[in-house]
Amino acid sequence: MPHLRIALAQTNPTVGAIDANADALLDWCRRADDAGAQLVLLPEMALVGYPVEDLALRQAFVQHSAEVGLGFARRLAEAGLGDLVVVLGFLDATDQAYAPGRRTPAPQNKAAILHQGEVVTTYAKHHLPNYGVFDESRYFHPGTTVPVLTIGGIDVAVAICEDLWVDGDGPVAAARRAGAGLLAVINASPYEAAKDDVRGELVTRRAREAGCAVAYVNLVGGQDELVFDGDSMISSADGELVARAPQFVEDLLVADLELPAATGGPTDEAPGPDGMMIIRHQVSGPYEPPTEPVAAPQFEKLPDLAEVWWALKLGLADYCGKNGITDVWLGLSGGIDSTLVAALACDALGAEHVHGISNPSVHSSEHSRTDAQQLAANTGLDFSTVPIATMVDAFSSVLDLDGIAAENLQARIRGVVWMAQSNQHGPSIVLACSNKSELSVGYSTMYGDAVGGFAPIKDVYKTQVWELARWRNAEAVRLGEVPPIPENTITKAPSAELRPGQVDSDSLPAYDLLDPILDHYVESDLSLSEIVAEGYDEELVARIARMVDAAEYKRRQFPPGTKISFKAFGRDRRLPITNGWRGA
Repeated sequence: MPHLRIALAQTNPTVGAIDANADALLDWCRRADDAGAQLVLLPEMALVGYPVEDLALRQAFVQHSAEVGLGFARRLAEAGLGDLVVVLGFLDATDQAYAPGRRTPAPQNKAAILHQGEVVTTYAKHHLPNYGVFDESRYFHPGTTVPVLTIGGIDVAVAICEDLWVDGDGPVAAARRAGAGLLAVINASPYEAAKDDVRGELVTRRAREAGCAVAYVNLVGGQDELVFDGDSMISSADGELVARAPQFVEDLLVADLELPAATGGPTDEAPGPDGMMIIRHQVSGPYEPPTEPVAAPQFEKLPDLAEVWWALKLGLADYCGKNGITDVWLGLSGGIDSTLVAALACDALGAEHVHGISNPSVHSSEHSRTDAQQLAANTGLDFSTVPIATMVDAFSSVLDLDGIAAENLQARIRGVVWMAQSNQHGPSIVLACSNKSELSVGYSTMYGDAVGGFAPIKDVYKTQVWELARWRNAEAVRLGEVPPIPENTITKAPSAELRPGQVDSDSLPAYDLLDPILDHYVESDLSLSEIVAEGYDEELVARIARMVDAAEYKRRQFPPGTKISFKAFGRDRRLPITNGWRGA
């Protein structure tokens, strides 16, 4: 059987940094060539980053992507890499308008097949997702052709991300009809908890359906609220994973594949399913089998909590790194949320770049101070204390406040302190430490604990916060390190400490009861009656739903934060602020 050495480069581009991304991609191709690869797959939109959002509507941006992307073949040849066959994801345009009033040329999400200094052909993504975090039908014009490339005597079909997810007629069916030996899929598939399980099953199922091997390369890295986990893989035609890359790190997966010989003519066209046209291209003749085959890597998926931690860590690290932010500031109350965020920031940025501030008031407990100090000692982060009692007194002397207004005054003064330090010692940002449970029900103070430039755990429920804290400490023990999170922080009752003896349970149900109801209402969009049918108290369900609905205006003003769930606030879940529906 013919042989093909393939390299899957899971890379971490920066959105919009086209020239810098191109330089990095050239280096990845050079590494693939050094490894003896004949075919290199670069991820979806690897040249421009993903998602580009409304940059796709700027003609100058699209034009520069097209020029650099199509010119990349020449760069490869000039670098002595012309023998490589490279599949490059980039942004291009077509002169075909596809909807009234839309601009021409219309942008396209494309793959370019490059060889010997030439663009052999291009492929435009067929299925444009318009759900969850995806708005591709807002921007892109769909493709109608499927290229089948004869590379090394093997027919290789090409697809892009969503083309693999859609059932029925499509590029997968076209690959089967064309008798392809390999389906090469380039992807920008964002992370969600447990999505790698679904993704792996999808790749192996599509391989069986197409009757050919499937090579799946994915982006890695953080982009605003999204994080990409890599997890590139190769499945044999019978649905067995034969290679898998690690998660959350850049990597070059190299594998030797023996695949069926090409069956089609060197250049011909044939109708495919669903009105598509299959177009064949002769790219390169058979390759000599290697004298020393490479052993394809088989990385195991991370355990669930480790996976979430890595996602949050990479999301924070890249948000800061790609935006030129060197340091972060946050309030350290000794509570579980700020403690977890601080430990996460130390892992992501290094403890020397993390600055925690304790702001004791007349209501602060002794353990809030000592637990924060212990965290600093365990991690090595920079720790300082700025008491706020005199500041609160100064405001209170000129304002007649009581109840929640007086409580929130303390939180807002703390926010002023954090922001002042961040402004003074830039380039830095404040980290908001609220979790998804609090954000759901509005249990946070605008311009107080909600202040900041990034919210690392905004998509993490409170019960998950405790689970992650226990996991991070256990991981430290496993590695022979000092557990970062004080045990008292994990075991004590959570409190905002804005009045004497205050605990969260004064205002909220127990989190192990609140979080499952939120999961039903927020993640699954269940009606109140459906949630009650799950065994929950009707009055409690109605109360929680009212709190969630009333807090929409707060969530709109909250900082961005890494998405880890199926439905994160913001890009995934979009509800009107002014909204009379209460889900009876």
